[in-house]
Amino acid sequence: MTISPHVIDVLTPLPVLIPMLAAALTLVLGRRPRAQRFLTLVALTAVVAISSMMLYLADRDGVSALQVGGWDSPLGISLVVDRLSALMLVVSSIVLLAVMVYSIGQGIRDGNENQPVSIFLPTYLALTAGVCNAFLAGDLFNLFVGFEVLLAASFVLLTLGASADRVRAGVSYVMVSMVSSLIFLIGIALVYGATGTLNLAHIAVRMNDIPSGTRTAIFAVLLVAFGIKAAVFPLSTWLPDSYPTAPAPVTAVFAGLLTKVGVYAIIRAHTLMFPDGSLDNVLMVCGLLTMLVGILGSIAQSDIKRLLSFTLVSHIGYMIFGIALSTQSGLSGSIYYVAHHILVQTTLFLVVGLIERQAGSASLRRLGGLAAASPVLAIVFLVPALNLGGIPPFSGFIGKVALLQAGSEQGSVLAWLLVAGGTVTSLLTLYVMARVWTKAFWRARADAPEGELADNSPSALVDDSSDIQFGDREDPGRMPAFMLIPTIGLVVVGLAMTVFAGPIIDISDRAARDLQDRSLYIDAVRGAEFVGDQAYEQARAEEEGTR
Repeated sequence: MTISPHVIDVLTPLPVLIPMLAAALTLVLGRRPRAQRFLTLVALTAVVAISSMMLYLADRDGVSALQVGGWDSPLGISLVVDRLSALMLVVSSIVLLAVMVYSIGQGIRDGNENQPVSIFLPTYLALTAGVCNAFLAGDLFNLFVGFEVLLAASFVLLTLGASADRVRAGVSYVMVSMVSSLIFLIGIALVYGATGTLNLAHIAVRMNDIPSGTRTAIFAVLLVAFGIKAAVFPLSTWLPDSYPTAPAPVTAVFAGLLTKVGVYAIIRAHTLMFPDGSLDNVLMVCGLLTMLVGILGSIAQSDIKRLLSFTLVSHIGYMIFGIALSTQSGLSGSIYYVAHHILVQTTLFLVVGLIERQAGSASLRRLGGLAAASPVLAIVFLVPALNLGGIPPFSGFIGKVALLQAGSEQGSVLAWLLVAGGTVTSLLTLYVMARVWTKAFWRARADAPEGELADNSPSALVDDSSDIQFGDREDPGRMPAFMLIPTIGLVVVGLAMTVFAGPIIDISDRAARDLQDRSLYIDAVRGAEFVGDQAYEQARAEEEGTR
């Protein structure tokens, strides 16, 4: 069956519109929780299906753009679909759906009975719309709007339950995010002042006429804004204190997705607007320090959530490494690694939620004997842990090898330092995961220094004084199917990235090629508008020369 290329114009706004409309409807259905949950699952399933179709069409037909409301760029809002944005939509929508199913299985709460559970679903859907909008945005201001939707929804989700720790973490997160937003606004003002437009395609053309020093300064401002959101060192200190206090599903989706939106913004800005590589060395140094500081921080942690938060920071460094190489192989490895890390990091945080449910704690000082108590839980942890550690033949190994090979091909001194740093970080990640395995799963609970403080009996888990409550479940000692199934599902999807690594890497290769050929993006947005424009013709000539 042949699918018309025009179908993608119909599909493009739906990943944003469907969650927003569903969020409004779930607010109306606040007193009907079953209807709320059904509507949310239908909306997220539809986003997965639509995103998958968009990836197929983008891979078949190339870059496409939709001018919202029929307003031509740069006056109107442009939504652009290429292989990169479509791939990010697919992976993100799968994770968002899995985490929602997990949340329903958990009771959508991680505290007492007075939490505003009815607000969770519309806020989560608004978060979904913000993520999708950021990936599709074809202008800087619309990207800013996507970030702000994420910020508003994130604050509500982080503080769900209004405990002192969560409010404190939420306030810290919001303050850091507002600083990032303010810097982003300054960057937007500088871009508009220099080019007279905020449309990414127009900026890509007009930046050619801006002096190189001014271009570098503007890029530096945007990198600071995006670096905070992506948790790139030294702008990453906020993350380990913000994420671990939230409920397990919230922590999982934040860790898996939100930092990757910042990484996506860095990729888009670097390849489309500022491809001259003026700050590549700075990015390489930041990538190296992000890897090493993050993984060294994780070694010092005894709480699994904080430990995983530091590994999250560390592995952002791999993605920055690939971007900073400014080569097709480096970008391809970075894109593949982003998709891999979204899945694996989300899975591990969901497993921590299961550990808390089964054992009453996520502290390594209190855990032990989980492999004997729950072999299924042990396997569900072990597979993504080995994947994150980069054990062959998992996708983590494939992604790291792709990046290290790209670094060796580039051949500069900094690239070789990053190759060495990436290898050390991978080995230390494996050590950290092995440490969690031996202490939480392998040793006996009696050998844990504080093992007696985390009773894993069903009576302890339902006791009113417990930090973790699970509603009216008759047997909270058992893992609910709706918590276990989506976790296993994400493990399977992560394994699929290994089994189908060839086709997925082919897509990431083509996505990287598209990113390096800026004329494809420019033509898709408003190519005809630039015909005869001297700056545009010069840009096209430069692109042809590089190819």
